[in-house]
Amino acid sequence: MTKSPSSGRKTATLLLTLLLTSAGALVPSAASASEHPRHGLIRGEVARPAPPPAAPLPVRDGPVGGAVPRAAQVLATDQVALRPLVIALDSADFGLPTWKAVLNRAGSPYDVLYAKSDPLTAAKLVRGDGAGKYNAILLTDNALLYQDGSGNYISGLDPAEWNTLWDYERTFKVRQVSLYTSWGSFPEDYCLRPGIEGSVGASIQSALTTDGVKFFSDLNPSSQIPISYSYVYRSKLAAGCNAQPLLTSGGYVLGVTSPSADGRERAALTFSSNEYLMQTDLLGYGLLRWATRGVLTGEFRHWLTADVDDWFNYNDHRYPDGHVETDPGFRLTGPEAAAANGQQIALRSLYPLAANFTLNLPYNGDGIVAGALPLCTSLLSPDPLTSFSKCLANNFRWINHTLTHPDLNTTTYAVNKAEIADNLTVGRQNGFTVPTEVLKTPAYSGLGVYNPDPNAPDTDPPTDFGLAASNRNMLTAAKDLGVKYLHGNMSFASHRPSCFNCGINHPLEPSLMIVPDWPTNIGYQATTADEETSLYNSLYGPNGRFPYYDHDLNYTEVIGYESDVTLQHVMSGSAYTHTLHEGNLHQYNSSQSLTFDLLRATVQKYSSHYQVPLKNPDWPALAAYVKARTAHFAEFAAGQDPVWNKTTNTVSYTPTKTGSVFLTGVTGASASSERYGAENIAQFNTVAGTRFTATATPRP
Repeated sequence: MTKSPSSGRKTATLLLTLLLTSAGALVPSAASASEHPRHGLIRGEVARPAPPPAAPLPVRDGPVGGAVPRAAQVLATDQVALRPLVIALDSADFGLPTWKAVLNRAGSPYDVLYAKSDPLTAAKLVRGDGAGKYNAILLTDNALLYQDGSGNYISGLDPAEWNTLWDYERTFKVRQVSLYTSWGSFPEDYCLRPGIEGSVGASIQSALTTDGVKFFSDLNPSSQIPISYSYVYRSKLAAGCNAQPLLTSGGYVLGVTSPSADGRERAALTFSSNEYLMQTDLLGYGLLRWATRGVLTGEFRHWLTADVDDWFNYNDHRYPDGHVETDPGFRLTGPEAAAANGQQIALRSLYPLAANFTLNLPYNGDGIVAGALPLCTSLLSPDPLTSFSKCLANNFRWINHTLTHPDLNTTTYAVNKAEIADNLTVGRQNGFTVPTEVLKTPAYSGLGVYNPDPNAPDTDPPTDFGLAASNRNMLTAAKDLGVKYLHGNMSFASHRPSCFNCGINHPLEPSLMIVPDWPTNIGYQATTADEETSLYNSLYGPNGRFPYYDHDLNYTEVIGYESDVTLQHVMSGSAYTHTLHEGNLHQYNSSQSLTFDLLRATVQKYSSHYQVPLKNPDWPALAAYVKARTAHFAEFAAGQDPVWNKTTNTVSYTPTKTGSVFLTGVTGASASSERYGAENIAQFNTVAGTRFTATATPRP
């Protein structure tokens, strides 16, 4: 099957230079982390290079080489396994990491077929029991074309393979999504016709149509969706063609649903998407949900939680001129604790999607003055911060952060036990509800990450020696005192789980699970806008220790950039909390603090794009969710799948492990369920070998 691009179309593959941009998505990098040996992260992430726009897709109008032969009809059945099939050209396919990211975030098992090398047969699509193996077909692009040795464009699937795929989709009523689609009619027509094509850089804005609002039901109907660093086919729809636009820009179509002539259901986007771009965060899960009719293995939600570390403690205080005060440093006042509570109330009121937002306060009880009365007043109080904290105890969530905030990398069992147990005792004696099972060690110490040079500057990155280098005395003391979950740090490779929203069972003490946090670049020693801006530029400005920007940023730019980082975590579905420090809650202006400047900017951006709420669980609930997600991924590692019977509208599964499984689009008497947006998300506590059945609730 030989093809050449249509007349007037670009034929050369575009080799575009990678561009660094602050608008790009961000990832943790331990190599660039700067952490004070006592107090926590300053620099947690570096910008990931923005991806080059993909090359234009070569297009041929109409079938090539005569009539396409029909494949043998596959076995008809109403049963399909809850597993999507991703079809990519090869392992280097530009769209493959994007589909993988979408599926991994949801916790959906999937298979990948490489069209260029893997034969596609009916036997690969149907199980031995006659059920379909796949409930969704996800193409990286609509034609899977590549250039052969003679300069001709051929498809990775031959005519028989395309028809085998379409026969499967038609017989099992399975939907197909093409992530990147050009106009034309090969191998089939999506009703897209030529408009304007070309690369875009920073972004073009697109909007949802009426059908797009229904399709992407989690999104704010008025959301402006940026399409960035992509090759875009701004298309027109063929007159009289049965296709509905989902996404438009400047009168052109960028996404469609397009039924085929034989009744199959298809959707397509007309631009390339990298897994780190906002367009993938906004649209990826909606595409998967539509393809699976909303019945899938896994789940996807949005979370925003924040820890403010070192409550009752003193932090180093860095001034705008660069000098640092360490004795005594900075400590919040009582009225500032009340102001923090006022700010979280204001955030809930201003942004209803954050209606449940509450700060987590990892505290150091050595700073509590026991004789301070639980009153929200500084009058006659020996320590107003203690008085206000007692008065507002139920307005925050309290986390054990050890009594005196010591470095726990080499401490003895006795010291560790006293630090953990005494902090719990002091906190509870003063009216704070503190979970036994959660511990946040000072600066994540005792978990194998430290600077081997005790005289190194504060901003020198620590070394990640791995969890095997953890302090066994700390682990044993924590276990003996009932701790189940330890905070880790996503900046360090050894603390990053192998699956999305998972934890790590500690290799030296498997009863303890590492649940990582996201660090922020709001410096622990900064209390005002000027201090944060000065610190930020001293690290990342053109004359900083880790030059990143070509100019010094102002405070608005700092918060804009850092809230983009936080927003990317939230949009991706990450459940992990974001870490700040008590000095960041200083009221440097009326109703303003660094912490809530960051949070407000993040929630404002989120609310402009979404209409589903932000989840904000307490730490025990968050850790239990992470444990369940870890078990979910372990369950499906064996390759087994729930099966949806579309006649009885039931989903059945026999688990191989005792643990937990998440399913979306089902209800079950044995499951705990949550309605999130338009979906019902069910969590099943499983017993190995014990079958369960749920009722499917598919979406249109």
